Amino acid sequence: MKKYFLKLYQYNAWSNKRVLGTLQRQNVNDPKILSLMGHVVAAQFLWLHRIKGLPPPDVKLWGEYSLDQLLKLSEKAGKEWLEFVESNDNFDRQLTYTNYVGEPYTNNVEMIMVHLVNHSSYHRAQVAMLLRQKGFEPINTDFITYDRVITGQLKE
Repeated sequence: MKKYFLKLYQYNAWSNKRVLGTLQRQNVNDPKILSLMGHVVAAQFLWLHRIKGLPPPDVKLWGEYSLDQLLKLSEKAGKEWLEFVESNDNFDRQLTYTNYVGEPYTNNVEMIMVHLVNHSSYHRAQVAMLLRQKGFEPINTDFITYDRVITGQLKE
């Protein structure tokens, strides 16, 4: 599973960087778009802190973030997730936690890790739709595109 999670979280960091780079190049400052990307990044910190048994991070799940803040936070989240995956060999364990409204749950860490990348993809797709609706050009963040890029079959 470690090899799978390494690739999955490398993909996730690549996708976030790609979307944020697109926002930067097109000077997108739409509050809804930035809020969605802020939600993606905040969720990555929230879940990582839960899994590592740390106090909740100082992020807002639905906060207002500038593009500059998102670029820095996203890079940090991607780096911390990859460090976590690289430094662990077994993710098959149960985690009991409370969600952001205080409700208790128990889930398998592997399932949480898969969920988090799916969650990020879901919201990046919403960003792509909003970009197109507002006259901007979204960027492809499909997993197969990532695989083609890293295997040299496709230029970024």
